[in-house]
Amino acid sequence: MRWKDERRSENIEDRRQAVPTGMAVGGGIGTIILVLIAIFLGADPRQVLNLLQANQPPPAAGARMPGANAPANPAEDEKKDFVAAVLGDTEDVWTAIFREMGMQYEEPKLVLFRNAVQTEGCGFASSAVGPFYCPGDRKVYIDLGFYDELKHRFKAPGEFAEAYVIAHEVGHHVQNLLGISERVHALQSRASEAEAKQLSVRLELQADFLAGVWANRAQKMKRILEPGDLESGLNAASAIGDDRIQMKTRGYVVPESFTHGSSEQRVRWFRRGFETGDMAQGDTFKAKNL
Repeated sequence: MRWKDERRSENIEDRRQAVPTGMAVGGGIGTIILVLIAIFLGADPRQVLNLLQANQPPPAAGARMPGANAPANPAEDEKKDFVAAVLGDTEDVWTAIFREMGMQYEEPKLVLFRNAVQTEGCGFASSAVGPFYCPGDRKVYIDLGFYDELKHRFKAPGEFAEAYVIAHEVGHHVQNLLGISERVHALQSRASEAEAKQLSVRLELQADFLAGVWANRAQKMKRILEPGDLESGLNAASAIGDDRIQMKTRGYVVPESFTHGSSEQRVRWFRRGFETGDMAQGDTFKAKNL
């Protein structure tokens, strides 16, 4: 992926050395076990983490998060530079698309953290939940250690695979700006558990589609792709499908518990966004066949 000559976004908040307020549960083996149990039961692991936070006292004064004062890591600093370049590309693309729609794009902040983070709008979160977008504060959060997990655990290496992760979370920001997220969450509050999960799947697949739209436009605007990049992104979308993750963690698949979509669905919607670059082709909420 060509990124080293791209401009760097100024919307990066580096909190890797910060000590988040709230219970420091991130990285503990007990937390990891509870998160795996949540996944096994089909629950949202973030709910488990929020419950842990709510039922634990704050850390003692002067307490440190594991790794909060870790020495500088040149490889991680290069990855920070990469993230800033990709975020800059998303800003340029979505600014242009929103202008075409007669709207103004509001750039999100991207927060880098290590092990755990206190968000302004979504409470306390551990890196165990992976990269995420918080609609409450309109920020993307990522622990750069996730990229090692993406490469080794999920077998999805490559810079464009890593860029896809950022583009997917920025896709949630786009949904938030367009009012889609708010409407979906309102519907979920009145829906059954099964219906709420189906709405979540549709929301996530649309974010995959929007990541594909970004890739389409970024390629036209900046020629960022090199041979093999698209395949790398599609492989990442496949690797983090609910069915693949469930098979890894529990040995079998329960489609009724999906919250993000199957590998095949995630690949298909990302590819559709990439091939069309057309926002009108990404209404997953009206699609009969996901």
